[in-house]
Amino acid sequence: MSTLTVERLTVGYGDGAPVLDGLDLEIADGGIVALLGANGAGKTTLLRALTGLVPARSGRVLLGGADLTGLPTEDRVRRGLALVPEGRGVVAELTVDENLLLGGLWRHRAAARRAAVEEMYDLFEPLARRRGAHGHSLSGGERQMLALARALVARPDVLLLDEPSLGLAPLVVAQLLGVLRETARRTGLTVLLAEQNVTGALSVADRGVVLSLGEAVADRPAAELAAEPALRHAYLGF
Repeated sequence: MSTLTVERLTVGYGDGAPVLDGLDLEIADGGIVALLGANGAGKTTLLRALTGLVPARSGRVLLGGADLTGLPTEDRVRRGLALVPEGRGVVAELTVDENLLLGGLWRHRAAARRAAVEEMYDLFEPLARRRGAHGHSLSGGERQMLALARALVARPDVLLLDEPSLGLAPLVVAQLLGVLRETARRTGLTVLLAEQNVTGALSVADRGVVLSLGEAVADRPAAELAAEPALRHAYLGF
């Protein structure tokens, strides 16, 4: 079981007001949940808190019933969480192949790691054509594919994505979201997708959660959320 549960989570920076204030959220096994909201709503803070990059002031984070709240980031990753942060972070000095092998370094033996990398080349054909290219020579779209593929190599139970479409061409965004949807359906991967591209996120998500000022103001099936004009206008800007 890989249900991700957030219980009364309060998170802030320094002595400032909380960014998340008593947030409750449950992400059940499998499927994609779109995490939506304007800038400052708390989307990135939530992802960082889930992975331990920002400590919780109070509340709990549980994965499959196990309490992760006090664990360091590396232990949460070993328990099955993976984060692809905003910014398409890859190791620029390493090749595509080396970046992918790095993603599975702690999780697989050499043969299994190689097999997982080859699976990524099947999913992301542009990466297969550039497996010997260094990270600094990749386009923005290729870097985002590599960041996503590197996270998937570790075969996480829950994948957290922060603004993966930011700055990318619509065709690349469609390809990335399509791979994400197919992978989730085929493998049972649970995905929490933080996005300002509301239309794209809801098109692949099973469910949408809207954050506003650190609180969940809506939690609906994705199709229902996309079809509700008042909610879209109030919180999503379209």
